[in-house]
Amino acid sequence: MTHMNTFKLNNGIAMPSVGLGVFQSSPEDTVQAVTAALAAGYRLIDTAAAYQNEAQVGEGIRKSGVARNAIFVETKLWMTDYGYDEALHAFDRSMGKLGIEKLDLYLLHWPMPTQFERTVQAWRAAERLLAEGRTRAIGVSNFSLQNLDDLIARSGVVPAVNQIELHPYFAQRELRAAHQRLGIVTQAWSPIGGIARYSATAGKDPLNDPVVKDLATIYGKTPAQIILRWHLEHGVAVVPKSVRPERIEENFAVFDFRLTSEAVAGIDLLDIGARGGPPPESVDDHSFPIKIED
Repeated sequence: MTHMNTFKLNNGIAMPSVGLGVFQSSPEDTVQAVTAALAAGYRLIDTAAAYQNEAQVGEGIRKSGVARNAIFVETKLWMTDYGYDEALHAFDRSMGKLGIEKLDLYLLHWPMPTQFERTVQAWRAAERLLAEGRTRAIGVSNFSLQNLDDLIARSGVVPAVNQIELHPYFAQRELRAAHQRLGIVTQAWSPIGGIARYSATAGKDPLNDPVVKDLATIYGKTPAQIILRWHLEHGVAVVPKSVRPERIEENFAVFDFRLTSEAVAGIDLLDIGARGGPPPESVDDHSFPIKIED
């Protein structure tokens, strides 16, 4: 696995290690971003019901000319649709918008610990969808170790993936170690650290960090490529977001080099625990007033 093009999930499914994220991509930008990514070689597209661009992701896939079975598509269940019957309905809605018959990975978007019974019921619906073959794998997003332990204790399927905020300034070492122990693949959102630029840690941009910039010069790569490669060296999958074709191509050009262990360790030292997004325990279906329409 020199280039780590894929990671094997706990049910044997191969998931591409680098994908395109479309969080905050407008509907008009999403179609061309997806087609540009697939033309550049990407084979994973990450969306969510709450992003409200699932239909455009599906359109981009159809316009790309790439065979559907060659593309790994993942979407997420929004919190307002937690609950057993609600989750099954929301899955059908997402599939209708995507215009596909089978999903590759279905994630619960947040753990919602204050209403965890609804979270568990949503997970049981996801387990049914997996058993029926409507999705090839199921997982979670933004779950802490406690959230994972609570869910696993009440379910029959260990999540295949936990998609979490992860970048050099917020490296989540303990959670990554727990994932490895539990057989869960870590997938990073905001892998380059973009979320940190719009949060309480504003001004803390990993792309401008001297350590990263020095390594970019040494390797003849961009700072973004150095950071994405750092993730891969740690066995972390990434879904960087961009709508610019040149940036989309740049973010995928990370398979022709390796970082030394010293370079990886140097980036590891940048971790300051700077979370850009909200902590999982503070999020519920009232935190973000998003309504998903049929």
